[in-house]
Amino acid sequence: MTSPAPTRAYRRLSVEERRRQIITAALTLFAHRAPEEVSLDDVAEAAGVSRPLVYRYFTGGKQQLYEAALTSAADALTDCFDEPPEGPLSLRLARALDRYLAFVDEHDAGFSALLQGGSVVETSRTTAIVDGVRRAAAEHILSHLDVADPGPRLRMTVRMWITSVEAASLIWLDAEKEPPVEELRDWLVEQFMAVLTVTAGRDAQTADVVRSALGMETSEGPVAALARRVLPVVSDAAHLL
Repeated sequence: MTSPAPTRAYRRLSVEERRRQIITAALTLFAHRAPEEVSLDDVAEAAGVSRPLVYRYFTGGKQQLYEAALTSAADALTDCFDEPPEGPLSLRLARALDRYLAFVDEHDAGFSALLQGGSVVETSRTTAIVDGVRRAAAEHILSHLDVADPGPRLRMTVRMWITSVEAASLIWLDAEKEPPVEELRDWLVEQFMAVLTVTAGRDAQTADVVRSALGMETSEGPVAALARRVLPVVSDAAHLL
């Protein structure tokens, strides 16, 4: 006599686990399609649940679910800049950008939709969530610069660079992810060091930051490589000094 086939054991998900399951499914869909193109039926199918169950967890419907998915993405992007304050600044930024650009690569269409706006589900709350990522990223960068009370010029420089990272990421997606991601990462690191140096020429606080940062760089590092490429170019302007 053959033994009966074993029954499959199902684990009942907690409220938070089920909610996370639905958010993850929604985020995956928003990552590849514009928010207005995603329906609650799509989310329910992707999560393997019924449409009424989605409504049970997100009584505000698609808008509430979109904001929850956006918050989840924002948390992930913010975590990209969470890097231990050890070693040369350029290498710390490179590791943070590796994580950031990996997120951009994975969530390409969704990343574009979130940052470019214009979605039918965009509200002041969703705009605040995205802006919160920028502000959190700025605070992470300032902490790496070891500045407790940044002045307006230094803070503006950091915020401008973060904006340029976003813009470069969107252009990179439009250009079918060219140049290679490693080249884009290195270029963005070099841009940060360059704009920081420019600000140092006008701001004593930033000048101190640059001196400290350069003191940790090595002759084999990316900043030294940048200097070797740029110095022959700017040397042609020596007659202006």
